[in-house]
Amino acid sequence: MNAGNPDASDNLCGSLAKINPVDNGRRTEQVRIEDLKSETTDSKSRKLGLIVNPIAGMGGKVGLKGTDGKEKVQKARELGAIEVSPPRAIEALRSLLPLRRDFEIVTCPLGMGEDEVRECGFDFKVVSGISRGATSAADTKAAAREMMSMHVELIMFVGGDGTARDVCESVGQSIPVLGVPAGVKIHSGVFGVTSQKAGELAAKFLRGETKLREAEVMDIDEEAFRMGRVSAKLYGYLRVPYQEELIQSTKGESSVLLDEKLSQQTIADYVAELMEDEWYYVLGPGTTAKAVADRLAVTKTLLGIDVVNRGKTVLSDVNEEQLLRLIEGTKVKIIVSPIGRQGFIFGRGNQQISPKVIRKVGVENVWIIATRNKLSSIQGGKALRVDTGDVDLNEMLSGYRRVITGYREEIVTKVVA
Repeated sequence: MNAGNPDASDNLCGSLAKINPVDNGRRTEQVRIEDLKSETTDSKSRKLGLIVNPIAGMGGKVGLKGTDGKEKVQKARELGAIEVSPPRAIEALRSLLPLRRDFEIVTCPLGMGEDEVRECGFDFKVVSGISRGATSAADTKAAAREMMSMHVELIMFVGGDGTARDVCESVGQSIPVLGVPAGVKIHSGVFGVTSQKAGELAAKFLRGETKLREAEVMDIDEEAFRMGRVSAKLYGYLRVPYQEELIQSTKGESSVLLDEKLSQQTIADYVAELMEDEWYYVLGPGTTAKAVADRLAVTKTLLGIDVVNRGKTVLSDVNEEQLLRLIEGTKVKIIVSPIGRQGFIFGRGNQQISPKVIRKVGVENVWIIATRNKLSSIQGGKALRVDTGDVDLNEMLSGYRRVITGYREEIVTKVVA
């Protein structure tokens, strides 16, 4: 199937470069797809596999912490959740546009890849035997196996840890794989740090500029996750293209060492001292934020988003809509802690604090808290990261920001997108 249409100069990949509806009309650099058009052929020897999990990440903003199972997907839709994987897939594909003459994409029907690839103007083929409606993990596994049999050079998938597990189960280490992050929970070390970076890394691999390494596929029990318990398990390894600044590490577990607990307590003491009665404080997930709640003697959902005011919990385990209602006419600050080893402060496990929420609160009202031990554990000892899905907001959050690391102790740390 040939998706290259010389007259389609304003397709989705191009239009998203101008105005991205998911990001509320933000403007980004325009990609001139018409400048990349070339004569297409019926067959190209080089092939790239693409699998999009269209429901990955839908539970994030509505506070479900995952969408495993039909019931959870239905509930997410009832709460107003929208698909986040398609724009993430398109953002990754945009990084591959300069190479579109060189390879053909092997993908899945409709929203599992065909729609995104078609709109970006790539030549493509659709694998057989995949349902053309509601999709399942079985479809992902079948597609990965067929792509392997077609000798694609790389399988790029868009999803979260559950999708990584499905791909790993199907192909193991037989073929290179790279994840585009779109899930609520991303513990595995097989993903690019952002959608754009994943696309850049795929392009480097296809040009022969990167090597491969083994990376862990991790996942957690979503039911335990929703109950505030983290139960992570190693499911296997995938061979992934590697360039340190483009791929994220496996999420580190929270330290239970005594000195770490004491450090969290000193941070909590200082945060409690800084709090003012007229402000509402949005506490992100994690053990450091929970230490703040413990200091205030209020209940905190370990993996959810909670709001406190005047030393009391006013909202517990909130979603995006609840936060947006709270913000209207209210003075709000957001308190977040980076994910261990990965360093993300937004875009991983706290999608309820969405770009809309952050913009309304104001980036100047974001407090970052982290122990020195956690900061030193971040991949390569480098910067903190943001991946909100909003390029302009990522830029606003980037730069040098203060991080509370102890009682009346702050350091300045770089934040990058």
